[in-house]
Amino acid sequence: MSIASPVLSTAAALGVSLSGVSRVFDSKVVLRDVDLTVAPGEIIALIGASGCGKSTLLRQISGLDLPSSGAIAINGERVTGIDLRCSVGFQEPRLLPWRTLEQNALLGLPRGTAKSEGQERVRELLRLVGLADARSLRPRQVSGGMAQRASLARALARRPGVLVLDEPFGALDALTRLQMQDLLLDVHAAEPTTIILVTHDVDEALYLADRVVLLGTDPAAPKRGASIRSITTVPGVRPRDRGDATLAHLRAELLEGLGVHSHHSNH
Repeated sequence: MSIASPVLSTAAALGVSLSGVSRVFDSKVVLRDVDLTVAPGEIIALIGASGCGKSTLLRQISGLDLPSSGAIAINGERVTGIDLRCSVGFQEPRLLPWRTLEQNALLGLPRGTAKSEGQERVRELLRLVGLADARSLRPRQVSGGMAQRASLARALARRPGVLVLDEPFGALDALTRLQMQDLLLDVHAAEPTTIILVTHDVDEALYLADRVVLLGTDPAAPKRGASIRSITTVPGVRPRDRGDATLAHLRAELLEGLGVHSHHSNH
């Protein structure tokens, strides 16, 4: 797998396009004919049943894995391997325990960054995610939410055009999760980038995303692999009112698409 030529400082969010993307593992079809265009700066949430290929799709976009057929492009340029225009965030912070939060965030900088410039960039990000006073602490000394903030700062260090997040708040407690959702929107406003995130939380998807993409298999042909079942445009300007009646209606529709019947659908 090749590594795309590095983009040291992406000044703007980048668009992403998927055309006929399919992925087959040992004759098992996981994804089939996925077509999606993501506008620069858009936040897209991917939802779907466990095992339907959401994380696989993120891996395709970032170049950590390649499609069996079809093509993915970032800013019109095809993804052919690990793509340095993309940063990836995971459910676990994946911080090195022997390094401070600041040292962990510095690992996200592109090679060749001047030391003073890199430190300034990382300290700016740590301030943005509320860790300015904790930068000298090690991962074991901070909460899960603080560790995830450091992980987010690391992912943003090289100014990626695209940020892909795989259930970034899934391991956090309910209150911290809500706080991290607000933080992500604050970071997106301050550091505009295209965000594609996987979540199992429909409320989270509706709160964060411009559009919610439901992945799933055709019940009549489940072995043909997952494809896009629906794309829901979320109305309103962020930050949205979590109690908005329109969101409650969309929530019911999306849960129905996931096979979960909601009381709202009966009214």
